Amino acid sequence: MPDLLIELFSEEIPARMQTRAAEDLKARVTDGLVEAGLTYAGAAAFSTPRRLALTLSGLTASSPAQREERKGPRTDAPEKAIEGFLRGAGVAREDLEVRDEKKGQVYYATIIRPGRDADVIVAEVLEAVIRGFPWPKSMRWGSGTLRWVRPLHSILCILTDDAGEAHVVDLDVDGITAGNTTEGHRFMAPGRFAVSSFDDYAAKLKKRHVVLDAAERADAIWQDATNQAFAAGLEVVKDRGLLAEVAGLVEWPVVLMGTIDEAFLGLPPEVLQTSMKEHQKFFSVRNAKTGRIERFVTVANRETTDDGATILAGNQKVLFARLSDAKFFWENDLRLVQERGLEGMAAGLANVTFHNKLGSQADRIERIAALAREIAPMVGAKPDLAAEAARVAKADLQSEMVGEFPELQGLMGRYYAEAAGHNDGVPEACEEHYKPLGPGDAVPSAPVSVAVALADKIDTLTGFWAIDEKPTGSKDPYALRRAALGVIRLLVENGSSMQVTKLTKIWLENHDEACQKAKMASQEAQKRLDETMPDSPMETHERIAIATFQQDIARRYGELGDDLLAFFHDRLKVYLRDQGVRHDVIDACIAMEGNDDLALLVKRATALSDFLKTEDGGNLLQGFKRANNILSQAEDNDGVEYSFGADVKFSETDEERALFNALKDAAPRIDTALKSEDFAAVMSALANLRAPIDAFFEAVQVNAENQVVRRNRLNMLGQIRKIGLSAADLTRIEG
Repeated sequence: MPDLLIELFSEEIPARMQTRAAEDLKARVTDGLVEAGLTYAGAAAFSTPRRLALTLSGLTASSPAQREERKGPRTDAPEKAIEGFLRGAGVAREDLEVRDEKKGQVYYATIIRPGRDADVIVAEVLEAVIRGFPWPKSMRWGSGTLRWVRPLHSILCILTDDAGEAHVVDLDVDGITAGNTTEGHRFMAPGRFAVSSFDDYAAKLKKRHVVLDAAERADAIWQDATNQAFAAGLEVVKDRGLLAEVAGLVEWPVVLMGTIDEAFLGLPPEVLQTSMKEHQKFFSVRNAKTGRIERFVTVANRETTDDGATILAGNQKVLFARLSDAKFFWENDLRLVQERGLEGMAAGLANVTFHNKLGSQADRIERIAALAREIAPMVGAKPDLAAEAARVAKADLQSEMVGEFPELQGLMGRYYAEAAGHNDGVPEACEEHYKPLGPGDAVPSAPVSVAVALADKIDTLTGFWAIDEKPTGSKDPYALRRAALGVIRLLVENGSSMQVTKLTKIWLENHDEACQKAKMASQEAQKRLDETMPDSPMETHERIAIATFQQDIARRYGELGDDLLAFFHDRLKVYLRDQGVRHDVIDACIAMEGNDDLALLVKRATALSDFLKTEDGGNLLQGFKRANNILSQAEDNDGVEYSFGADVKFSETDEERALFNALKDAAPRIDTALKSEDFAAVMSALANLRAPIDAFFEAVQVNAENQVVRRNRLNMLGQIRKIGLSAADLTRIEG
């Protein structure tokens, strides 16, 4: 079985596209070969700045012959129909076979397709892949029609047999003819050379200063960088994204460590790190004792006779200019903060539109501050501190530093807040109120930070709901799903109990245009009524108007609050499913009263999920369902509800009396546990009911002939249903 080697050699491919391009090449070529009837033992794809490579081992030498039987028209069908079938099947009339079927004699054609050699199929598939390659961006060059990410120079495509003999696949794409040659490093080993197999290809590339495997390049960079930093008593700041990007910029990585001018060491380390990463793709080297960024690591693409001294000198010259800009921004921002305070820095946000229907950033800050003041007591923060933090939390959006490096928003706010003399959690809130930004991001726990973070996200959600800008399908331009998940994590992971519908109502009362109009109209009608007939008991048009306006406000609260709560529940299902809680368990808890307290809802769902995974939980659920089914059927037939307390004096068996006593004992324990929100204790009390319920159903026939006994037993089942439904709507649990 031959091995296949493909290389597509071009000008430099952007680093961000290389990994995906290698995966696409592998997937599209292998899928095309398999679809054409070839199989293979293994495949691997590689990328460097100048090439995509793919190797397949154990490729079959040819596709198998295929035999297909195709049913045609009846023998007495019109001649044109028969001729059409012959053309479609590609056979002559004398090759047709006549078979007897229920509706008469029918023509059948046997079509035999011979197998094809692998090189023919490879050429066909590879040309299609090259012409239709899914680059995010592509270009044309010269007079050809081929599109590629950068000009494509050559195609290497060879099949190597078991004896080691290689032959070139016959392929031509827009004048680029496949061959068995490639090039080494652009500067250190220019010129073409021939290869005969993948092993020969990889070895000759490395000899010519090209490391084919991106992971190998990344490992070499990290190893060398950390060794050099360790030798200087420092450490390299980890950055996986930057490491992957730099590995995609070089074919022969040469790690060099340089120094940062003393004038810039006083800048915040995050500023140094961001500036060097964004502008020059440098790794930051930190002093672990002081936390300062003192040096940098750059990766060159070649070895030089002066061991990189010239490269380092040039990089340090550019770095000096970049960091001079950063220092200028930092000092200017600090001067503004010291002169005008953070609120002075934030004044310009009045001229920055947040959304044309929701006002400016300053309007938004005012809303967040008001909401943070309301939330603060619920999370253990001081209202004045929470409002203060909210007023300055977004001031750094007006800073020059954040204007240059938007990713530093929040972090710079903390530095500026500290410089302005804010304390008691306000600086931390400036940095943390954006969090959590994603599933892996940490959740703030400081009370002031939590209050402002919640206010920020709830303002965003309620505001966009109020103007009917909700997510649709996969579209979520304002990241409202992320905001909702942020609210959930802030509440749940901090154990904060609060009703999100209450917060929505507070926002609407103060900021929703429709509610404001209705409220003002109601107040004006009340004022006119008080002035004209303050003591009249009569129903006037003014009283009707007041009631109408109040109904409008209530309707607005209800519609928006219910819809937004449903959105929170959808996000909560995603959050809990990731933690192994089943959808039906979540639905059973959402159906309970108080489902707008998301932290309480999660506690209930988690406890119920854990309980149902136990033997007692599974069996109790079956007992509840059996009791509920019998009870529901009896209530439908009898037209009454069996919800009265059972009386032990009508019990005829020990099992009835045992269940009666167990229910009597469990009810107050469960009520107490529910009031204290101790759902683990609720489930423990339910577990104690498992054995007496099982014994009752084994020994007792509920629908006894004696109607008094039957009613008593049904009322006992009513007690089981009542207790079960107090924990969650167990009727929604499957199986």
